[in-house]
Amino acid sequence: MIPLTAFKDGHYLIVGLGKSGKGALRALAAAGATVSAWDDKPDTRAAAGTAALSSPGDIDWSRLDAVIWSPGIPHTLPQPHPIAEAARAHGVPLICDVDLLARAKPDCIFIGITGTNGKSTATSLVAHIVEKSGRPCAAGGNLGTPALDLADLPAGGIYVLELSSYQLELVPSLRPNVAVHLNISPDHIERHGNLDGYIAAKKRLFANPAPNATAVVVTDDADSRGIAASVGKRGGWHLLPVSTEGAAANGVYTQGGHLFDATEGAAEHILNLAEVPVLTGRHNHQNAAAAYAAVRAAGIPVNDAVAGLRTYPGLAHRQERVGEFRGVLYVNDSKATNADATEKALIAYDTLFWVLGGLPKAGGIAPLKKLFPRIVRGYLIGQAAEAFARTIGDAFPFAQCGTLDVALERAAQDAEAFAAGHPGSRPVVMLSPACASWDQFASFEARGDAFREMIRRRIAAEGGAS
Repeated sequence: MIPLTAFKDGHYLIVGLGKSGKGALRALAAAGATVSAWDDKPDTRAAAGTAALSSPGDIDWSRLDAVIWSPGIPHTLPQPHPIAEAARAHGVPLICDVDLLARAKPDCIFIGITGTNGKSTATSLVAHIVEKSGRPCAAGGNLGTPALDLADLPAGGIYVLELSSYQLELVPSLRPNVAVHLNISPDHIERHGNLDGYIAAKKRLFANPAPNATAVVVTDDADSRGIAASVGKRGGWHLLPVSTEGAAANGVYTQGGHLFDATEGAAEHILNLAEVPVLTGRHNHQNAAAAYAAVRAAGIPVNDAVAGLRTYPGLAHRQERVGEFRGVLYVNDSKATNADATEKALIAYDTLFWVLGGLPKAGGIAPLKKLFPRIVRGYLIGQAAEAFARTIGDAFPFAQCGTLDVALERAAQDAEAFAAGHPGSRPVVMLSPACASWDQFASFEARGDAFREMIRRRIAAEGGAS
């Protein structure tokens, strides 16, 4: 837990008692600050004990230094929470737990990572490289551990933070030493009003650079190239471009599956990314290049960066290789909750037996039609099944399976039969739903855990090893 002794004389209201809110409550209370809390759910509020307010009307705005806001609660669009409106009316700032971390640890190095897709992989990869190099490191934020539950690092320690667009609206004190932007595709439009609002939230990562800060910006899409241009004009940043579409002058790039570093002028070959099988596909090459650029900017030597890349174990639910049996590779990509994320997985593999569906999102799988020739057979589950069937049409054969267990059993049988009849083909059974999980599972993690456990049970029952 992060010590917040500098805040001991302050008065704070915490709104939203999820993981980050509970962490902020614990840390501020331990520091001796005066803390009150509110959550719209009565049961959650009751668990906060004496800190919980009985009504928002009990808030004493005249004494509050800040409201620690849960990023998942709307404070502007689509409809602002009444407490957020009241805070603004009284001139009380809304911040999140990441802002408290930044203020509490001014002598540490902060690497902030954002983007629509890939930021969890990039964050865990950067943290893995830093840890393997022997530097004190802690990773969290939007990924896993809330900011104030991270380890208390010594001066010079490195905090690697995955930052969502929601969080970036609430971190006025964050001064990244290295800021990483990966990509932009339409997402969270209801919270930001339109794509321009979403992009503006992402650009807040670059609002307040630390001295000698580096901006690592992947320039593979037009909106991200616009972000790179705006960062280059604003000053205060050393811009380090990253690309998977060709050579990046004075930057880092991948070409033909190889990683190159041209930050000193002439390009230097760094690594054949085929040596890192958990980073398959162009989108993971993007993550690898951005992570390499970020750790080099943070002072990690080239040899340590390469060693960290080679030993990266991968991240659960992001093209996670669960097992291989009877010539079939099983891949858990449950985190792919929209078509854009699933596209990355479909590009990465051939000969696919694709499990998809769940709670549909706007646009469905129509953007994936160009990749349908990669699919041998599909297995549809959840509420999206009928709509997806109409989109697929006769592009490839599919089965209406209803639930994940039925889909997986049918996909495994079909893929094993295919492998037996096509030696050396190595078919892939992949869960990459292009949907949210909430129609049948509590979270994408629960869905992916179920997939993994089903595979392992199947393999164990037939005497194999995953």
